[in-house]
Amino acid sequence: MNIHIKIGTAEKEFAEILVFYLYEDTKTVSAPLAYCDKALNNSVSELIKGKGFVAKLNKTIVLPTYGKIPAKRIMLVGLGKKKDITLDKIRQVAGITTSTMRDIGASDGISVMDSIDILLPLSEWYQAYAEGALLSLYKYQRYKSIPPEEQQELKELTLLLSNKEMSRPAHDAVKYGQIIADAVYFTRDLINTPSQDKTPTILAEGAKKIAKELGIQCKVLSFPELKKLGMGGLLGVAQGSVQPPKFIILEYNARAKNQDTIVFVGKGITFDSGGICLKQAKDMDLMKSDMSGAAAVMGSIKAIAKMKLPQRIVGLIPCTENMPGSSAMKPGDIVKFYSGKTAEVANTDAEGRLILADALVYAENYQPSAVIDLATLTGSCVVALGTVVTGMMGNNEELKKRVKIAGEKSWERTWELPLWEEYQEQIKSDIADIKNVGGPYAGAITAACFLSKFTEKYPWVHLDIAGTSWCEKSSAYTQKGASGVGVRLLVQVVQNWTRFPEKNSP
Repeated sequence: MNIHIKIGTAEKEFAEILVFYLYEDTKTVSAPLAYCDKALNNSVSELIKGKGFVAKLNKTIVLPTYGKIPAKRIMLVGLGKKKDITLDKIRQVAGITTSTMRDIGASDGISVMDSIDILLPLSEWYQAYAEGALLSLYKYQRYKSIPPEEQQELKELTLLLSNKEMSRPAHDAVKYGQIIADAVYFTRDLINTPSQDKTPTILAEGAKKIAKELGIQCKVLSFPELKKLGMGGLLGVAQGSVQPPKFIILEYNARAKNQDTIVFVGKGITFDSGGICLKQAKDMDLMKSDMSGAAAVMGSIKAIAKMKLPQRIVGLIPCTENMPGSSAMKPGDIVKFYSGKTAEVANTDAEGRLILADALVYAENYQPSAVIDLATLTGSCVVALGTVVTGMMGNNEELKKRVKIAGEKSWERTWELPLWEEYQEQIKSDIADIKNVGGPYAGAITAACFLSKFTEKYPWVHLDIAGTSWCEKSSAYTQKGASGVGVRLLVQVVQNWTRFPEKNSP
């Protein structure tokens, strides 16, 4: 769908559908709606007065105009109470707007933006509106045959403003919103793709394609290089699969001067059977999504490069399958990492931390100001926090604060769990430096404790997206399946970025 900015007034616009927004606590129609209401014999104001339409958040009603104004239909969309409006509620109503337009068969529509009447910074809420409008239209149909009569598509959305001075900032904000939504689409597609069509090799080829399109650097390390580097965590997990492992390195703005280097690390398990510690069959098909962290890193770098943000961004993506083949890693085995540390593998289904460990140490080569990893790491995080919020742990208060602030604005929120010394006791091993599981309790925390052993030389935040990476049902601008979580959060972190005060110091 294309989004356009136009200066004009609602009563003169020809459109299949004309959209107005109303607050629940407003008793009269707003100025942008008044003319249309009068032309329609005050039917809108009578509807509101009689409570035929109460403008609760995301409530809609579509009314025919019978040719009394140029638009064929008008749609009223509820914003809820004005004091409660937020950027994410703007995303939600935008998503409801476009999905409703599509579902009633409209191919184009006009949203009267003056009717929203909010005081948030203009660029922020126009970007949020564009994000929601586009994200709600996402569908994954790569393998599905769609009859022509069901191929409904909203092709054009015009955002109508009355103030010409708002046109330029609105246009720039919408452009950013479109870039971010495109990156989320890319990420959702990648996660939703069956593992047969996204092996580590296929992911690596995809990364090279992105790099070529955007003019960024890409290097892929294969088995010989990984063995030479001593990346025993990644190689150990890969042992049970016929698919060779890959370590993808993306670097944007490599020659940036006087800028911090921010490293994103994404878990890239393209299918997780659990290895020898085999998972139960129920819902194992969803383990194609165990590379959601990797997809988010690729998507966010794609958006950041298109937005031409000034920081140097490095993406490190260790990729492999975790399979129970005849040569698979076994419980009780010892792996030796790139850092030289060793770990006892008490459970082969705790494999994500093993591949991340090698990548987190490799991050030191870039002398980063900050490192953020994203991983569908633990079911324990889902038990603790559900599917609403991402678990956050780390070793640097300033970086955690920045991630939390970015999460609130992007609405990919985070909640900090403790990473106290007492938890470290649970991952001690009798025969190696550490072990990869910490017992039946605090699993999300002990997993982060494991990772913390490899992040001692820089500020670091770990994001456990096991609960937030997958949607069990659709909402205003997400659909059942991959959420694409992490893209908007990481982009917002970089958009907000200022020089890090404690470079290389956790």
